[in-house]
Amino acid sequence: MQLKMQKRLAAQILKCSGKRIWLDSNRLEDIKESITNFDIKNLINQGIIKRKPKVGISGFRIRKKKLQKRKGRQKGLGSRKGKKTARLSKKAGWIARIRIQRIFLKHLKEKDLINKTTYRDIYLKSKGGFFRSKRHMKVYIEEHGLSKK
Repeated sequence: MQLKMQKRLAAQILKCSGKRIWLDSNRLEDIKESITNFDIKNLINQGIIKRKPKVGISGFRIRKKKLQKRKGRQKGLGSRKGKKTARLSKKAGWIARIRIQRIFLKHLKEKDLINKTTYRDIYLKSKGGFFRSKRHMKVYIEEHGLSKK
């Protein structure tokens, strides 16, 4: 039974898509006979034609994933978008690196493992970005024999 026109009219009256129109399967004969807007409006008032509720998108999976990310999961290389500097700025990375290097240098100086001139030389080198990390600094000191022990 073709009810395309009736569905289209009902959609126009109810201001929604044709997909959201519900037709009572027990009263199909009455629906088929109605061909004017007035007839369709009467059927809507009688409850023979209705508008189905909107179907939303469930947020369950999103909430679940958010919770996992809050715990520190799902943050591997495959999940990352953008450059490395988008997550941690160059400046923040620099600050973290230089603080570690300076703390290490201070420790060496306090334990009297390096003298003042060596301390100043390495301090300036680290300030200039010579060392990649604390480990790099250790290797440099060992290779050049700058420690007292």
